[in-house]
Amino acid sequence: RSSGRFFLHMCKIFTTFAAAKVNVNKQGMTQPQAKQQLIGLLKNEQCFWSYSPDSIDYISDDILIEKVLLYLDIPEIDQLFRIYPYKKVKQVWLDKLVPQLEYYYSLNRFFAWYYFHSKRPDQYVKSMATRHFNCKFK
Repeated sequence: RSSGRFFLHMCKIFTTFAAAKVNVNKQGMTQPQAKQQLIGLLKNEQCFWSYSPDSIDYISDDILIEKVLLYLDIPEIDQLFRIYPYKKVKQVWLDKLVPQLEYYYSLNRFFAWYYFHSKRPDQYVKSMATRHFNCKFK
């Protein structure tokens, strides 16, 4: 009997939690807390040197994803995938980093292989960069 009550209690908590649409990552942080943690790490790395101090806490998701991909390490990049949908992170990568083919070539190859599961990262990065430029100049 008590296990049945526990199950019902847990279902009630889960549905309340899901209804509130609160996203909690593996460290038990909500999405806004995890974003603020990443922003803090980027501040420590001096990544926002060109931003006014007041505007840093309100940067767009795209800028946050781009800066994390460029300046932080694998655990923080992994956290991005817990905060944002896979498609969102991949789209920012394709739009912001891949077009800078020569400058971030090794990094893009790594991302293509490790995070985006490309079997041929060199070809994939080159084809995505070409596609980006073709779409831009049509």
